[in-house]
Amino acid sequence: MSWTTKNSAGTQIERRGEPYLTPHMRDELVNTYLPRYQVRKGALFPALHMVQHHYGWIPAQAMKEIAEVLTIAPSEVLDTVSFYEEFWDKPKGQHLISVCRSIACEFCEATACTEAIKAKLDIDVGETTEDNKFTLIELECIGSCDTAPVALIDDDLHENLTPDRVCKLIDSVKNGTYTKGGTGAVKEDL
Repeated sequence: MSWTTKNSAGTQIERRGEPYLTPHMRDELVNTYLPRYQVRKGALFPALHMVQHHYGWIPAQAMKEIAEVLTIAPSEVLDTVSFYEEFWDKPKGQHLISVCRSIACEFCEATACTEAIKAKLDIDVGETTEDNKFTLIELECIGSCDTAPVALIDDDLHENLTPDRVCKLIDSVKNGTYTKGGTGAVKEDL
């Protein structure tokens, strides 16, 4: 059996005409963040957060632009983006549903909630609905073990979930009656 090689060095990234790292972002990175670090690579996280906050994800072109400003290898930026769950290298849905899969949540039936979401939205973990409205992921721990199982809808914490309650939350997002801010113990009348 022979080894199959790929032309990694010749990989072409999709580029758009304008940069992702806008002049304002570049100025903020150079003038605000770089002075805070002894080495330029120290500003990598702020740069990645800046781009992701603005676009919702970090395109390959943006990774290359960040690498150029920080004078580091583009592979170092890609390694960081692909290692940390908080960074997205592809677009995600308008609403991110993050189900906790820690041991406390698993013990309290978080898997049943995840399965209900998958069935309701007809997607698997890590996928986005065809209408780009929802993306489903699992996180290692959200830090609310005493109210397990829990999930985030965008940045809102929802505690003491059941499959029925989480489906009602999704319905409320779909029909525009969802109230931002989380619900703590989810109300039965959603």
